[in-house]
Amino acid sequence: MKNLQRTYKFIISGGGTGGHIYPAVAIANELKVRYPDAAFLFVGAQDRMEMEKVPQAGYAIEGLWISGLQRKLSLKNLAFPLKLVSSLLKSKAILKKFKPDVAIGTGGYASAPLLRVASKQNVPCLIQEQNSHAGITNKWLAGNVKKICVAYEGMERFFPSEKVVLTGNPVRQDLLDVTTKRAEAIQFFNLKANKKTLLVLGGSLGAKKINELIEKSLPFFEGKEVQVIWQCGKYYEAEYSGKGSDSVQVHTFLNRMDLAYAAADFIISRAGALSVSELCLVGKPVLFIPSPNVAEDHQTKNAMAISEKNAALLLKESELESRFETEFSALLASEEQQKTLSENIKKLARPNATKAIVAEIEKLLKSN
Repeated sequence: MKNLQRTYKFIISGGGTGGHIYPAVAIANELKVRYPDAAFLFVGAQDRMEMEKVPQAGYAIEGLWISGLQRKLSLKNLAFPLKLVSSLLKSKAILKKFKPDVAIGTGGYASAPLLRVASKQNVPCLIQEQNSHAGITNKWLAGNVKKICVAYEGMERFFPSEKVVLTGNPVRQDLLDVTTKRAEAIQFFNLKANKKTLLVLGGSLGAKKINELIEKSLPFFEGKEVQVIWQCGKYYEAEYSGKGSDSVQVHTFLNRMDLAYAAADFIISRAGALSVSELCLVGKPVLFIPSPNVAEDHQTKNAMAISEKNAALLLKESELESRFETEFSALLASEEQQKTLSENIKKLARPNATKAIVAEIEKLLKSN
């Protein structure tokens, strides 16, 4: 007799930024591989990017009227209690209708109401924390959820230790074999194979201070015979798109990140959680320039968690003027330092993070 597998229902919430949305979609995709007949529903903030990105990935989504608390005094905060009550009530209605077997949260304020209500209704809940410094939402939810998947060691300082599982962050699977794509990458970007290549990443929107640094440093790179792939970001396209030359390529976006990483000998990057996880996998010498303008300065903490293991360099924005050229020149001149940074950052990679997170979700299914 054929063994019929039960049809499960998964509700997934997280959003506000790509750093919360990408892990949520990656987890859903892995669950779909294991449970092809499962039903999925995403819940996000009604005016944020998840309302576009999640349907593009092939999943249904419901939007809540919710936003984060402004850390400075703001009139926007006056509406927060109303939004929270509205979102809690809508979350109750969504859960009553969908009846999930497990609820999964990937952080950001969008996940707070849904996971709070689900845990109160005894739906088994799992949250995933991407950063080395836990976010407000996940700290608020931690007491009521069953499992907390983290990407960094030492997260017991934020969460109950018996719930914490070190899994890593979901990463794009096409980054697992970038070392084999070097020749393809050189051709794709029309680079000179005998020259060193610097890849500059400031995020999809762009990073003002990094862009200013790169523009100022173009003669310096020219003098060092370094060719540059510079991703300037959507906000800065008009300002920097004309700065290209034979040895400098300016891109608003990089659609083939696998080839960009494959082409790079050195990488300058912000230190968002998913960028850090990808760079561990890629294993190239990295100089982190964290954004100081994020919640609880978590990018600096992410970068420090890597640089303290001698696995990357870290420069704060305030140090760029005085230290960048010296630090980069020393790295360029020392093959030993390049090798050490590469080897050490690779040790921190967790290529099977998505599978490890889904394994924890499966344990919740069985225990329920």
